[in-house]
Parts: sequence; structure tokens; C-alpha cells
Amino acid sequence: MRKKSSIALSDAARKQAIGALKQYFAANLDEEIGDLKAGLLLDFVVSELGPSVYNQAIADARAFFEERTGDLAAICYQDEFPTSRRKA
Repeated sequence: MRKKSSIALSDAARKQAIGALKQYFAANLDEEIGDLKAGLLLDFVVSELGPSVYNQAIADARAFFEERTGDLAAICYQDEFPTSRRKA
């Protein structure tokens, strides 16, 4: 099995997430936090909770594809040499 890398956010997503955390703290906790604190909190949340969210997303995607491909063999199967079978 290949080694899995840690979850990484793009620079744009990280910037938006930090802004969202700062806004959440201001609106719900009546506390202003700076970029550094919000970034550290984001790093913690991604490293601690990210794998659980990722694993659930993979499980959901797998269930979705297994459901859709469950009947694939029956749907896509074509009898081979159909005229030869009729004569036999």
C-alpha cells in the first residue's frame, strides 16, 4: 500500500478558511483572533479532524460507486455467438 500524504489545502482555500474562522470567532465567541491564531487552529483542525472527514467522504464515494456498478455485469453483458447457440 502506498504511503498517504497529509491533507493539504490550496493557498486560496487556506486563506478563505482562516477568514471563516476569524469571522466565526467574532460572531459566536465575541473574540477577535488574528491570522496566526486562526492559522494554528486551522492546522490543528485539519490534522486532527481532517482524516475522519476524509475517510467518511471516501466511504460515501465508494458506497455510491458500488451501488451504481452493482448491476454493471448484468446490464453490459452480451451473449456471445447468439445464432450458434440457437441451433444447438
